Amino acid sequence: MARLDQLFVELKERGASDLHLSADYPPLLRLKGDLVPLKMGPVPHAQLKQLIFEIMTPDQIALAEKNWDLDFAYALEGVARFRANVFFNQRGIGAVFRIIPTEIKRLDDMNLPASIKKLSELEKGMVLVTGPTGSGKSTTLSAMINHINENREAHIITIEDPIEFVHPPKKCLVTQREVHWHAKSFSSALRAACREDPDVILVGEMRDYETISLALSAAELGVLVFGTLHTNSAGRTIERIIDVFPTEAQAQARTQLADSLKGVVAQQLIKTMDGKGRVAAHEIMVGGPALANIIREGKTTQVSSYIQTGLSEGMQLMDHSLFHLAQTGKIDKTEALLRAADKKMFDAKTEG
Repeated sequence: MARLDQLFVELKERGASDLHLSADYPPLLRLKGDLVPLKMGPVPHAQLKQLIFEIMTPDQIALAEKNWDLDFAYALEGVARFRANVFFNQRGIGAVFRIIPTEIKRLDDMNLPASIKKLSELEKGMVLVTGPTGSGKSTTLSAMINHINENREAHIITIEDPIEFVHPPKKCLVTQREVHWHAKSFSSALRAACREDPDVILVGEMRDYETISLALSAAELGVLVFGTLHTNSAGRTIERIIDVFPTEAQAQARTQLADSLKGVVAQQLIKTMDGKGRVAAHEIMVGGPALANIIREGKTTQVSSYIQTGLSEGMQLMDHSLFHLAQTGKIDKTEALLRAADKKMFDAKTEG
């Protein structure tokens, strides 16, 4: 057993989400949103480097030292899989390991809005799950992919860095590719995926122009494309995608996105009132003719109004989700207000 494995076991047993390692600091666990030090002293750079490199392959070590950082997955049998990022900073080496649950959650067991299941049952188009790092995007997406795997006969291709949840074939053929090890980049893997007769493609990161452009093209061709962005609302998600394109190409991008975008799920995790866990708040936007017009005309300021008028279709604003969680006592009202976009409206509703 590698020496770090003992820390991974403690992470799992204590219900933490992440292990932070940094030269000349004690190891830290992310527990219910807070960083908590383990009962051990600071670890010097040379010792920490040995600990981290012990669980890496020679190829991974070479790539990390060449690029000064590396994402990869590490599996500890009988415990869990971990998403790892190794990096170098001013003190030396560091790493963050996030636990990936071994069991993939089912949508029906996650208490998610019903509209999220409907989005996973689409035949084509683009569906985006967004939010800051640590907001549970990967967990939600894995449940959506699993729902397809259990209920549809299809070819699912995932492109990830690294592979997090491993999906065994159920009704679907599932092909999972990891950037750097199975493909050179997200864009090259996505270009190849379009030639591999896919029904569903999951793109783990949509950051650059080429990847986003290829994803839109795949959605136009009749593939159901899932992707992630680090945005906090549906309106900002639309803006972020369009902003990636050169000015002269933005009009065409709006047309493509208007035709392809079928839904956005923006989420964030908030500590529960009792401090024993975290609960997800969601903004949900479902595509339609009115949204397509908003996107084509570049009127993203109207997205919030569009969502408000779509309650019967399962849409909701993030502020409404936060208000409901606060009113039902699941989260603290002060915390909900801090996260609300329209604080005056939120405050008025709370007082009312």
